[in-house]
Amino acid sequence: MKFLTDEELKQSLSHPIFHLIGETADELHTECYVIGGFVRDLFLERPSNDIDCVVVGSGITIAKAVAEKIKEKFHKKPHIAVYANFGTAQIHFDGNEIEFVGARRESYSHDSRKPVVEDGTLEDDQNRRDFTINAMALCLNADRFGELVDPFYGLDDLEDGIIRTPLDPDITFSDDPLRMMRCVRFATQLNFFIEDETFDALQRNAERIKIISAERTIDEFNKIMLAKHPSKGIMDLERCGLLKFILPELVALEGVQTMNGKAHKDNFYHTLAVLENVVKAQKTAPPQPPQGEENVDTPSIDKSNEQCNFQSSPSGDKRGALWLRWAALLHDIGKAKSKRWDAANGWTFHNHDFYGQKMVPNIFRRLKLPLDDRMKYVQKLVSLHMRPIVIADEEVTDSAVRRLLSDAGDDIDDLMMLCEADITSKNEVKKARFLENFRIVREKITDLKERDYKRLFQPVIDGEEIMRMFKLQPSREVGILKKALKDAILDGIIPNEPDAARQFLTEEAKKIGLAPQA
Repeated sequence: MKFLTDEELKQSLSHPIFHLIGETADELHTECYVIGGFVRDLFLERPSNDIDCVVVGSGITIAKAVAEKIKEKFHKKPHIAVYANFGTAQIHFDGNEIEFVGARRESYSHDSRKPVVEDGTLEDDQNRRDFTINAMALCLNADRFGELVDPFYGLDDLEDGIIRTPLDPDITFSDDPLRMMRCVRFATQLNFFIEDETFDALQRNAERIKIISAERTIDEFNKIMLAKHPSKGIMDLERCGLLKFILPELVALEGVQTMNGKAHKDNFYHTLAVLENVVKAQKTAPPQPPQGEENVDTPSIDKSNEQCNFQSSPSGDKRGALWLRWAALLHDIGKAKSKRWDAANGWTFHNHDFYGQKMVPNIFRRLKLPLDDRMKYVQKLVSLHMRPIVIADEEVTDSAVRRLLSDAGDDIDDLMMLCEADITSKNEVKKARFLENFRIVREKITDLKERDYKRLFQPVIDGEEIMRMFKLQPSREVGILKKALKDAILDGIIPNEPDAARQFLTEEAKKIGLAPQA
């Protein structure tokens, strides 16, 4: 954080647009202030081109007048969008997005986060802000240009690294429960602590999150997931009781059971460790656009339909994207269902990968996450995350690696990153052995890639040709023959050549009572 003098605050508003807005406000005898995230980020030395202006009057009137002045002075016609229902307007100019809103006071009903809005003063508007660090304002009027208005000591909270509400946190969170998610999100992104009274109010009001749409909740959750240390936010969500309303399947992993002196690890904390390991590994990957991580100030109701651009395609290099982190978060999600006590072996979680991959679509559907290739990518990694570990724990054969390559396809590198992140053992000898075996697996993967594994391991005869050979319709028999052929090629029993494949299929077909047709 950097402390700014009065003169430095004025210099921070040196862009001509601020003086132009101030001139316009003076001509209309209206108070006008820059408020919220832009002001906060000046002190945090974080560049921002998202500018919120609060007007003690009509935000739309000021916006239209500013647009006209820009056209006159700069001979450019700015794009202006007016949202009459919300009393707001946006101007896009010179790479900046400037939003104008009239100062207001708000009141809420218990079953909705949509407020009843009335015209208000700057004080009223600052009172309704979510957190003290977002309630600071800089005046744009000429006689007070650059003057900081900070009634709730937000500057002190910035210095101390504290998230705190301006007024009673119970009222703040009950009025708009989405602010609870924002509270945790800001604390995570800025690496701040949530003030004790504010955190207690999170606990008391956690159930109120149920009135918020899944789209809005997951929007905030994804910003937490893209932070430098997402486990901090997820831990806060669990501690305050919000996580059980968002991802109860993850909360179900928490805790340790002991039987006959044998205990299993706490799979919730293990999952957070794996997530942090993935984030650490991603730092060595080529840099990716932040995709919303830096824009931590999601405005209130007037931008309620805004969606974050997190859902990039998983094709290509996914290591810098959101979805590998989701795979890490869900990789052991099936352990609660698969946990069993075995007198001989202790606690077991057999087939937790199978249970987990079955759970992924329902979780994505409930949370309003995408159900396209991004979901399938996460599901695939959850399904396959035990395969490299099993291979590494045994003799690393070409056949096993061929099968892994065939099933993982272009996602093999992400899968290996997840599996290496999954090694969280405190036993350094065991950990070193696994990592060494993973190194051998990677070497074999590289070797087989260099031999063009797609050409070698994708059978030259597909299901369509099998149906033609035996005059079949799509059926169980076609699937049996396809699998047998693929296995024979992967195991090196036959070469991946047409004649060898047809001969093999003919022999396999006889076993199930089929013969090739002329």
